[in-house]
Amino acid sequence: MNFFNLFRIALKAIAANKMRSFLTMLGIIIGVGSVITMLAIGQGSKVSIQKQIAEMGSNMIMIHPGEDKGPGGARQSADDMQTLTLQDYQNIVDQNKYLAAVSPNVSASGQVIFGNNNYQTSVTGVSRDYLEIRQLTVEQGDMFTDADIKSSAKVCVIGQTIVDNLFAQGADPIGQVIRFDKIPMRVVGVLKKRGYNSMGMDQDDIILAPYTTVMKRMLAQTYLSGIYASAIKESMTDLAIADITSILRADHKLKADADDDFNIRSQEEMSQMMNSTTSMMTTLLAAVAGIALVVGGIGIMNIMYVSVTERTREIGLRMSVGARGVDILAQFLIESVLISITGGLIGVVMGVGAAVAVKTIVHWPISIEPWTIVLSFTVCTFIGVFFGWYPAKKAANLDPIEAIRYE
Repeated sequence: MNFFNLFRIALKAIAANKMRSFLTMLGIIIGVGSVITMLAIGQGSKVSIQKQIAEMGSNMIMIHPGEDKGPGGARQSADDMQTLTLQDYQNIVDQNKYLAAVSPNVSASGQVIFGNNNYQTSVTGVSRDYLEIRQLTVEQGDMFTDADIKSSAKVCVIGQTIVDNLFAQGADPIGQVIRFDKIPMRVVGVLKKRGYNSMGMDQDDIILAPYTTVMKRMLAQTYLSGIYASAIKESMTDLAIADITSILRADHKLKADADDDFNIRSQEEMSQMMNSTTSMMTTLLAAVAGIALVVGGIGIMNIMYVSVTERTREIGLRMSVGARGVDILAQFLIESVLISITGGLIGVVMGVGAAVAVKTIVHWPISIEPWTIVLSFTVCTFIGVFFGWYPAKKAANLDPIEAIRYE
Protein backbone atom coordinates (compact mmCIF):
# COMPACT_ATOMS: atom_id res chain seq x y z
CA MET A 1 0.00 0.00 0.00
CA ASN A 2 1.53 3.32 -1.03
CA PHE A 3 1.94 6.38 1.16
CA PHE A 4 -0.79 8.38 -0.62
CA ASN A 5 -3.42 5.74 0.13
CA LEU A 6 -2.29 5.52 3.77
CA PHE A 7 -2.46 9.32 4.05
CA ARG A 8 -5.99 9.35 2.56
CA ILE A 9 -7.18 6.62 4.94
CA ALA A 10 -5.70 8.51 7.91
CA LEU A 11 -7.49 11.72 6.85
CA LYS A 12 -10.82 9.89 6.54
CA ALA A 13 -10.38 8.36 9.99
CA ILE A 14 -9.70 11.79 11.54
CA ALA A 15 -12.59 13.41 9.63
CA ALA A 16 -14.98 10.68 10.80
CA ASN A 17 -14.44 11.78 14.42
CA LYS A 18 -13.99 15.53 14.12
CA MET A 19 -14.85 16.51 17.70
CA ARG A 20 -12.77 13.73 19.23
CA SER A 21 -9.82 14.63 17.00
CA PHE A 22 -10.09 18.31 17.93
CA LEU A 23 -10.23 17.56 21.65
CA THR A 24 -7.16 15.35 21.19
CA MET A 25 -5.38 18.24 19.45
CA LEU A 26 -6.31 20.65 22.25
CA GLY A 27 -3.41 19.65 24.49
CA ILE A 28 -0.96 20.17 21.61
CA ILE A 29 -2.59 23.50 20.70
CA ILE A 30 -2.33 24.82 24.26
CA GLY A 31 1.20 23.47 24.67
CA VAL A 32 2.59 24.93 21.43
CA GLY A 33 0.77 28.23 21.94
CA SER A 34 2.09 28.53 25.50
CA VAL A 35 5.67 27.69 24.51
CA ILE A 36 5.72 30.22 21.65
CA THR A 37 4.16 32.95 23.84
CA MET A 38 6.56 32.33 26.73
CA LEU A 39 9.60 32.23 24.44
CA ALA A 40 8.44 35.42 22.69
CA ILE A 41 8.13 37.23 26.03
CA GLY A 42 11.47 35.88 27.26
CA GLN A 43 13.33 36.73 24.07
CA GLY A 44 11.63 40.14 23.95
CA SER A 45 12.80 40.92 27.48
CA LYS A 46 16.33 39.82 26.59
CA VAL A 47 16.44 41.99 23.46
CA SER A 48 14.98 44.94 25.37
CA ILE A 49 17.57 44.63 28.15
CA GLN A 50 20.40 44.40 25.62
CA LYS A 51 19.08 47.50 23.86
CA GLN A 52 18.80 49.45 27.10
CA ILE A 53 22.31 48.47 28.18
CA ALA A 54 23.67 49.44 24.75
CA GLU A 55 21.95 52.83 25.09
CA MET A 56 23.63 53.34 28.47
CA GLY A 57 27.01 52.60 26.93
CA SER A 58 28.37 49.08 26.54
CA ASN A 59 31.84 50.25 27.64
CA MET A 60 30.65 51.97 30.84
CA ILE A 61 32.48 51.20 34.09
CA MET A 62 31.02 51.88 37.56
CA ILE A 63 33.21 52.27 40.66
CA HIS A 64 31.56 52.20 44.09
CA PRO A 65 32.83 52.15 47.67
CA GLY A 66 33.35 48.62 48.97
CA GLU A 67 31.70 46.95 51.95
CA ASP A 68 34.57 47.74 54.27
CA LYS A 69 34.40 46.11 57.70
CA GLY A 70 34.43 48.22 60.81
CA PRO A 71 35.67 47.30 64.30
CA GLY A 72 34.79 43.74 65.27
CA GLY A 73 34.30 42.69 61.65
CA ALA A 74 30.80 44.20 61.35
CA ARG A 75 29.69 45.40 57.93
CA GLN A 76 29.46 49.16 57.66
CA SER A 77 26.34 50.82 56.29
CA ALA A 78 26.32 52.47 52.88
CA ASP A 79 26.48 55.91 54.55
CA ASP A 80 29.70 54.93 56.34
CA MET A 81 31.46 53.83 53.15
CA GLN A 82 33.70 56.78 52.40
CA THR A 83 36.51 55.07 50.54
CA LEU A 84 36.21 57.10 47.32
CA THR A 85 37.40 60.72 47.29
CA LEU A 86 37.90 63.54 44.83
CA GLN A 87 41.60 62.73 44.90
CA ASP A 88 40.81 59.20 43.67
CA TYR A 89 38.78 60.72 40.84
CA GLN A 90 41.57 63.12 39.91
CA ASN A 91 44.21 60.37 39.98
CA ILE A 92 42.10 58.18 37.69
CA VAL A 93 41.72 61.12 35.28
CA ASP A 94 45.47 61.87 35.34
CA GLN A 95 46.89 58.32 35.34
CA ASN A 96 44.51 56.12 33.36
CA LYS A 97 45.51 54.91 29.88
CA TYR A 98 42.30 53.25 28.66
CA LEU A 99 39.46 55.62 29.60
CA ALA A 100 37.68 58.08 27.29
CA ALA A 101 35.71 59.88 30.02
CA VAL A 102 35.50 59.94 33.84
CA SER A 103 32.93 61.56 36.13
CA PRO A 104 32.44 61.60 39.90
CA ASN A 105 28.97 60.77 41.19
CA VAL A 106 27.12 62.04 44.26
CA SER A 107 23.39 62.12 44.84
CA ALA A 108 20.97 63.98 47.10
CA SER A 109 17.28 63.14 47.47
CA GLY A 110 14.61 65.71 48.18
CA GLN A 111 11.80 67.84 46.84
CA VAL A 112 12.19 70.14 43.84
CA ILE A 113 9.86 73.16 43.70
CA PHE A 114 8.85 75.72 41.10
CA GLY A 115 5.97 78.09 41.84
CA ASN A 116 3.07 76.01 43.17
CA ASN A 117 4.38 72.76 41.73
CA ASN A 118 6.64 70.29 43.53
CA TYR A 119 8.07 66.86 42.77
CA GLN A 120 10.00 64.31 44.83
CA THR A 121 13.23 63.34 43.06
CA SER A 122 17.01 63.45 43.44
CA VAL A 123 19.88 65.62 42.18
CA THR A 124 22.93 63.85 40.78
CA GLY A 125 26.25 65.64 41.01
CA VAL A 126 28.49 64.88 38.02
CA SER A 127 31.07 66.38 35.67
CA ARG A 128 30.58 67.26 32.00
CA ASP A 129 31.93 63.82 30.99
CA TYR A 130 28.81 62.19 32.44
CA LEU A 131 26.87 62.97 29.26
CA GLU A 132 29.37 61.03 27.16
CA ILE A 133 29.52 58.12 29.62
CA ARG A 134 25.72 57.71 29.82
CA GLN A 135 25.16 58.75 26.20
CA LEU A 136 22.86 61.63 27.18
CA THR A 137 22.11 64.60 24.93
CA VAL A 138 21.15 68.15 25.87
CA GLU A 139 18.20 69.03 23.62
CA GLN A 140 17.54 72.58 24.86
CA GLY A 141 20.06 75.02 26.29
CA ASP A 142 23.56 73.84 27.27
CA MET A 143 25.41 71.66 29.73
CA PHE A 144 26.92 73.46 32.73
CA THR A 145 30.55 74.52 32.23
CA ASP A 146 33.88 73.69 33.89
CA ALA A 147 33.74 77.20 35.40
CA ASP A 148 30.40 76.27 37.00
CA ILE A 149 32.04 73.20 38.52
CA LYS A 150 34.98 75.19 39.91
CA SER A 151 32.70 77.82 41.46
CA SER A 152 30.10 75.31 42.73
CA ALA A 153 27.50 77.23 40.73
CA LYS A 154 23.82 76.68 41.51
CA VAL A 155 22.89 75.51 38.01
CA CYS A 156 21.34 72.29 36.69
CA VAL A 157 20.27 70.32 33.64
CA ILE A 158 16.91 68.55 33.93
CA GLY A 159 15.07 65.65 32.29
CA GLN A 160 11.67 65.78 30.60
CA THR A 161 9.82 64.27 33.58
CA ILE A 162 11.00 67.18 35.75
CA VAL A 163 9.86 69.62 33.05
CA ASP A 164 6.41 67.97 32.87
CA ASN A 165 5.92 68.06 36.66
CA LEU A 166 7.16 71.60 37.35
CA PHE A 167 6.35 73.70 34.31
CA ALA A 168 3.12 74.43 32.47
CA GLN A 169 2.76 72.79 29.07
CA GLY A 170 4.71 74.75 26.46
CA ALA A 171 6.61 76.80 29.06
CA ASP A 172 10.32 77.30 28.48
CA PRO A 173 12.29 76.04 31.52
CA ILE A 174 15.63 77.48 30.34
CA GLY A 175 16.72 80.30 32.68
CA GLN A 176 14.04 79.52 35.28
CA VAL A 177 15.10 79.12 38.91
CA ILE A 178 13.87 76.02 40.73
CA ARG A 179 14.48 75.14 44.37
CA PHE A 180 15.81 71.82 45.56
CA ASP A 181 14.81 71.84 49.20
CA LYS A 182 16.17 75.31 50.10
CA ILE A 183 18.82 75.60 47.37
CA PRO A 184 17.86 77.75 44.33
CA MET A 185 19.14 76.34 41.02
CA ARG A 186 18.99 77.92 37.58
CA VAL A 187 17.99 75.57 34.73
CA VAL A 188 20.59 75.84 31.93
CA GLY A 189 19.57 72.80 29.85
CA VAL A 190 16.96 70.11 29.19
CA LEU A 191 17.98 66.57 28.29
CA LYS A 192 16.59 64.69 25.29
CA LYS A 193 13.72 62.38 26.25
CA ARG A 194 14.63 58.70 26.68
CA GLY A 195 11.50 57.15 28.27
CA TYR A 196 11.39 54.08 30.50
CA ASN A 197 14.03 51.38 30.44
CA SER A 198 13.39 47.61 30.45
CA MET A 199 13.32 47.54 34.26
CA GLY A 200 10.54 50.14 34.41
CA MET A 201 12.75 53.03 35.54
CA ASP A 202 11.98 56.53 34.25
CA GLN A 203 15.18 57.70 32.54
CA ASP A 204 13.84 61.25 32.29
CA ASP A 205 13.38 61.65 36.05
CA ILE A 206 16.82 63.23 36.38
CA ILE A 207 18.49 66.44 37.54
CA LEU A 208 22.20 66.87 36.84
CA ALA A 209 24.27 69.48 38.68
CA PRO A 210 27.99 70.14 39.17
CA TYR A 211 29.34 67.58 41.63
CA THR A 212 30.97 70.37 43.65
CA THR A 213 27.56 72.03 44.11
CA VAL A 214 25.94 68.85 45.41
CA MET A 215 28.88 67.98 47.69
CA LYS A 216 29.33 71.47 49.21
CA ARG A 217 25.90 73.10 49.13
CA MET A 218 23.54 70.12 49.55
CA LEU A 219 25.37 67.31 51.31
CA ALA A 220 28.34 69.00 52.98
CA GLN A 221 30.49 65.93 52.36
CA THR A 222 33.96 65.34 50.95
CA TYR A 223 33.60 61.73 49.74
CA LEU A 224 31.98 60.36 46.56
CA SER A 225 29.09 57.95 46.13
CA GLY A 226 30.82 56.54 43.06
CA ILE A 227 32.86 57.21 39.95
CA TYR A 228 31.57 56.54 36.44
CA ALA A 229 33.90 56.01 33.48
CA SER A 230 33.87 54.70 29.92
CA ALA A 231 36.62 52.77 28.19
CA ILE A 232 38.01 54.05 24.90
CA LYS A 233 36.75 50.84 23.25
CA GLU A 234 34.58 48.03 24.54
CA SER A 235 37.51 45.64 23.99
CA MET A 236 39.60 47.73 26.43
CA THR A 237 37.12 47.44 29.31
CA ASP A 238 39.07 44.71 31.15
CA LEU A 239 42.35 46.62 30.71
CA ALA A 240 40.68 49.79 32.02
CA ILE A 241 39.32 47.94 35.08
CA ALA A 242 42.77 46.52 35.86
CA ASP A 243 44.28 50.01 35.47
CA ILE A 244 41.68 51.61 37.77
CA THR A 245 42.18 48.86 40.35
CA SER A 246 45.93 49.48 40.38
CA ILE A 247 45.47 53.27 40.75
CA LEU A 248 42.94 52.99 43.59
CA ARG A 249 44.90 50.35 45.51
CA ALA A 250 47.97 52.59 45.36
CA ASP A 251 45.91 55.64 46.44
CA HIS A 252 44.41 53.75 49.38
CA LYS A 253 47.80 52.24 50.35
CA LEU A 254 46.38 48.72 50.42
CA LYS A 255 48.77 45.87 51.15
CA ALA A 256 49.21 43.10 48.59
CA ASP A 257 47.12 40.64 50.63
CA ALA A 258 44.39 43.18 51.52
CA ASP A 259 40.97 43.13 49.89
CA ASP A 260 39.84 46.03 47.73
CA ASP A 261 37.83 48.67 49.60
CA PHE A 262 35.97 49.49 46.38
CA ASN A 263 33.87 47.63 43.81
CA ILE A 264 34.24 47.90 40.05
CA ARG A 265 31.49 46.71 37.70
CA SER A 266 31.33 46.97 33.93
CA GLN A 267 28.26 47.28 31.76
CA GLU A 268 29.36 44.13 29.91
CA GLU A 269 29.32 42.23 33.21
CA MET A 270 25.82 43.55 33.94
CA SER A 271 24.72 42.57 30.43
CA GLN A 272 25.98 39.01 30.88
CA MET A 273 24.29 38.71 34.26
CA MET A 274 20.95 40.04 32.99
CA ASN A 275 21.11 37.83 29.88
CA SER A 276 21.85 34.80 32.05
CA THR A 277 18.89 35.61 34.30
CA THR A 278 16.44 36.21 31.45
CA SER A 279 17.64 33.06 29.63
CA MET A 280 17.07 30.99 32.76
CA MET A 281 13.60 32.47 33.27
CA THR A 282 12.72 31.91 29.60
CA THR A 283 13.82 28.29 29.82
CA LEU A 284 11.83 27.80 33.01
CA LEU A 285 8.68 29.35 31.50
CA ALA A 286 9.07 27.28 28.31
CA ALA A 287 9.58 24.10 30.37
CA VAL A 288 6.41 24.77 32.38
CA ALA A 289 4.47 25.47 29.16
CA GLY A 290 6.02 22.33 27.63
CA ILE A 291 4.24 20.19 30.24
CA ALA A 292 1.06 20.85 28.25
CA LEU A 293 2.76 19.27 25.22
CA VAL A 294 3.47 16.11 27.21
CA VAL A 295 -0.16 16.06 28.38
CA GLY A 296 -1.21 16.51 24.74
CA GLY A 297 1.03 13.60 23.74
CA ILE A 298 -0.58 11.38 26.38
CA GLY A 299 -3.97 12.41 25.00
CA ILE A 300 -2.85 11.31 21.51
CA MET A 301 -1.67 7.95 22.84
CA ASN A 302 -4.97 7.45 24.68
CA ILE A 303 -7.13 8.28 21.65
CA MET A 304 -5.01 6.08 19.37
CA TYR A 305 -5.53 3.16 21.74
CA VAL A 306 -9.28 3.79 21.54
CA SER A 307 -9.06 4.02 17.76
CA VAL A 308 -7.18 0.72 17.51
CA THR A 309 -9.76 -0.98 19.73
CA GLU A 310 -12.71 0.44 17.77
CA ARG A 311 -11.20 -0.54 14.40
CA THR A 312 -9.91 -3.99 15.30
CA ARG A 313 -12.19 -5.72 12.77
CA GLU A 314 -11.24 -3.18 10.08
CA ILE A 315 -7.56 -3.90 10.77
CA GLY A 316 -8.24 -7.66 10.50
CA LEU A 317 -10.01 -7.20 7.16
CA ARG A 318 -7.18 -5.08 5.74
CA MET A 319 -4.58 -7.63 6.80
CA SER A 320 -6.64 -10.50 5.38
CA VAL A 321 -6.67 -8.87 1.93
CA GLY A 322 -2.90 -8.31 1.86
CA ALA A 323 -2.06 -5.35 4.08
CA ARG A 324 1.23 -5.93 5.89
CA GLY A 325 1.97 -5.12 9.51
CA VAL A 326 4.20 -2.26 8.40
CA ASP A 327 1.25 -0.77 6.43
CA ILE A 328 -1.00 -0.85 9.50
CA LEU A 329 1.83 0.63 11.59
CA ALA A 330 2.34 3.45 9.06
CA GLN A 331 -1.40 4.14 8.86
CA PHE A 332 -1.78 4.74 12.60
CA LEU A 333 1.49 6.63 12.85
CA ILE A 334 0.35 8.97 10.06
CA GLU A 335 -2.92 9.58 11.94
CA SER A 336 -0.99 10.37 15.12
CA VAL A 337 1.45 12.73 13.39
CA LEU A 338 -1.38 14.46 11.47
CA ILE A 339 -3.26 15.15 14.72
CA SER A 340 -0.08 16.43 16.36
CA ILE A 341 1.07 18.66 13.46
CA THR A 342 -2.42 20.07 12.86
CA GLY A 343 -2.63 20.92 16.54
CA GLY A 344 0.84 22.45 16.25
CA LEU A 345 -0.23 24.66 13.32
CA ILE A 346 -3.22 25.98 15.25
CA GLY A 347 -1.01 26.37 18.33
CA VAL A 348 1.51 28.47 16.39
CA VAL A 349 -1.24 30.82 15.21
CA MET A 350 -2.64 31.07 18.74
CA GLY A 351 0.84 31.54 20.26
CA VAL A 352 1.76 34.35 17.86
CA GLY A 353 -1.64 35.95 18.42
CA ALA A 354 -1.27 35.72 22.20
CA ALA A 355 2.24 37.23 22.03
CA VAL A 356 0.99 40.15 19.92
CA ALA A 357 -1.91 40.63 22.37
CA VAL A 358 0.56 40.76 25.29
CA LYS A 359 2.56 43.45 23.48
CA THR A 360 -0.57 45.44 22.56
CA ILE A 361 -2.46 45.19 25.86
CA VAL A 362 0.24 44.82 28.54
CA HIS A 363 2.99 46.62 26.56
CA TRP A 364 5.59 43.94 27.31
CA PRO A 365 8.39 43.61 24.75
CA ILE A 366 8.19 40.45 22.61
CA SER A 367 10.44 38.87 20.01
CA ILE A 368 9.14 35.94 17.95
CA GLU A 369 12.18 34.09 16.63
CA PRO A 370 11.80 31.76 13.58
CA TRP A 371 13.62 28.98 15.45
CA THR A 372 10.82 28.83 18.04
CA ILE A 373 8.30 27.94 15.31
CA VAL A 374 10.67 25.39 13.75
CA LEU A 375 11.26 23.92 17.21
CA SER A 376 7.50 23.69 17.81
CA PHE A 377 6.95 21.71 14.58
CA THR A 378 9.89 19.43 15.36
CA VAL A 379 8.53 18.74 18.84
CA CYS A 380 5.00 18.16 17.46
CA THR A 381 6.31 15.62 14.94
CA PHE A 382 8.35 13.88 17.63
CA ILE A 383 5.34 13.75 19.97
CA GLY A 384 3.16 12.34 17.20
CA VAL A 385 5.66 9.55 16.46
CA PHE A 386 6.65 8.90 20.09
CA PHE A 387 3.16 8.71 21.57
CA GLY A 388 1.58 7.13 18.47
CA TRP A 389 4.20 4.38 18.06
CA TYR A 390 3.01 1.99 20.76
CA PRO A 391 -0.70 1.99 19.76
CA ALA A 392 0.33 1.67 16.09
CA LYS A 393 2.66 -1.21 16.96
CA LYS A 394 -0.14 -2.89 18.84
CA ALA A 395 -2.40 -2.58 15.78
CA ALA A 396 0.33 -3.96 13.47
CA ASN A 397 0.81 -7.02 15.72
CA LEU A 398 -2.86 -8.05 15.75
CA ASP A 399 -3.66 -11.55 14.54
CA PRO A 400 -5.88 -11.15 11.40
CA ILE A 401 -8.22 -14.01 12.31
CA GLU A 402 -8.65 -12.88 15.94
CA ALA A 403 -9.14 -9.29 14.75
CA ILE A 404 -11.93 -10.27 12.32
CA ARG A 405 -13.70 -12.20 15.11
CA TYR A 406 -13.42 -9.23 17.49
CA GLU A 407 -16.79 -7.84 18.64
